[in-house]
Amino acid sequence: MAEDDKGPDLAKGIPSGDLKEGAMLAGHVGDAKVLVVRRGGTVSALAAECTHYHGPLAEGLVVGDTIRCPWHHACFSIATGEALAAPALDPLACYVVSESEGRIVVGGKKEQPKPATIGGSGRIVIIGGGAAGLAAAEMLRRRGFAGDVTMLSNDSDAPVDRPNLSKDYLAGSAPEDWVPLRGPDWYETNKIALKLKAEVTAFDPKAKTVTLADGGSLPYDKLLLATGAEPVKLPVPGADLPHVHVLRSFDDSRRIVAAAKDAKRAVVIGASFIGLEVAASLRARELEVHVVAPEKRPLEKVFGPELGDFVKRLHEEHGVVFHLEDTATAIAAKQVTLKSGKTLPADLVVVGVGVRPRLALAEKAGLAIDKGVRVDQYLMTSAPDVYAAGDIARWPDAYTGAQIRVEHWVVAERQGQTAALNMLGEKTPHRAVPFFWSQHYDVPINYVGHAEGWDAIEIDGDVMKRDCLVRYRKGGKVMAIASIYRDKQCLEVAAEMERQAGGRAS
Repeated sequence: MAEDDKGPDLAKGIPSGDLKEGAMLAGHVGDAKVLVVRRGGTVSALAAECTHYHGPLAEGLVVGDTIRCPWHHACFSIATGEALAAPALDPLACYVVSESEGRIVVGGKKEQPKPATIGGSGRIVIIGGGAAGLAAAEMLRRRGFAGDVTMLSNDSDAPVDRPNLSKDYLAGSAPEDWVPLRGPDWYETNKIALKLKAEVTAFDPKAKTVTLADGGSLPYDKLLLATGAEPVKLPVPGADLPHVHVLRSFDDSRRIVAAAKDAKRAVVIGASFIGLEVAASLRARELEVHVVAPEKRPLEKVFGPELGDFVKRLHEEHGVVFHLEDTATAIAAKQVTLKSGKTLPADLVVVGVGVRPRLALAEKAGLAIDKGVRVDQYLMTSAPDVYAAGDIARWPDAYTGAQIRVEHWVVAERQGQTAALNMLGEKTPHRAVPFFWSQHYDVPINYVGHAEGWDAIEIDGDVMKRDCLVRYRKGGKVMAIASIYRDKQCLEVAAEMERQAGGRAS
């Protein structure tokens, strides 16, 4: 690799004047990619790539004493490398750095600084094996909780990187061993009792016990309810046929991959994020793909008409055929019948018509329900010592002031982290601004905030040229933004929203 590609050799040093206050510069120490950052007059040296998907941190943003990844908005401490906010869970490596006689020189790796610990003991039970549950368990141990941590999951797999299930893994560009968030050794090393295929039938907030379908029970001192969501079933004849699939779990994705090997024609019912990502992944596997949905434009309710038209055109450019303002009325062994009277040949059908939060346990336990499990700013439910996070949680959003519920991966992870801190007594309000990303072929769309409606859309740039930042306003306030290849600007807006919400960016 040429020196220009690797950046300056930081082991040889750079002039101090090359690194201004608040700036960062990427270079290398040997074969390692290293980033130097000057903040508050102090120079720090860190690994230059995000520990989530290896995003180039030099293209990100310094906010206060943190650095943000441009791709998926992971947040790291500049001083210690700690991954402060998901989706990254692992810290950045830190390097020895010195500045003297007008020169900055970086040495080898130094011992990883230890995160601040809270400690604590007792018994914490996490119901759910998804993003929120795993992030909570990891944070509990990171902060020095020494008691029992038990995760109860009705899944057959350990927690996985769910966005990969409809994207890279389904498309065939990511191997299976990339999908688990942690390997089996991690649970053993961190003394986390992960119980798979564990069906919870009830929990009693007064007795502080969890009851399992096999007749067993577990006591708890604190409980995190992170049961997630489940796919909405399609109420049409034939929806239960063997070639009809939904996508939520790792097993679901495996089954679709297996079915795609012998299929030539696929019908995706629903133009949701999952549906369209599945369509893109099946096109990558060279299947003929038809998408059926009742709306006029895909994703218009989330992105508005301009981005909706862009998403439609992008998929059409890759060969997807849309049947919009139409619905499926029946599914047979080799075809799907539409309300319009059309019939579509189908060796494989994937249904992506939405999900609903799994609220049965919360309702049975008598928790307050309001279009989800109602929680306060600390993610505590109406029952003492019972917290909720992820797709089921409806919380007071610090930025908009509204009660909201969001079904997104990064939101679930960050809520799991915040709930863990509160279970340890830290009293940390959840003020993170919602974020998600959606990948369509080679085009990522990032979204910050939460806009259930708007009265104005402002577009900076050109949507069709894949260079834009879109603002969704209501009553003059920017409720949310979406962006395509405006990574740094997107981070800047997110940081300002955080500041207004009284969160980390302040």
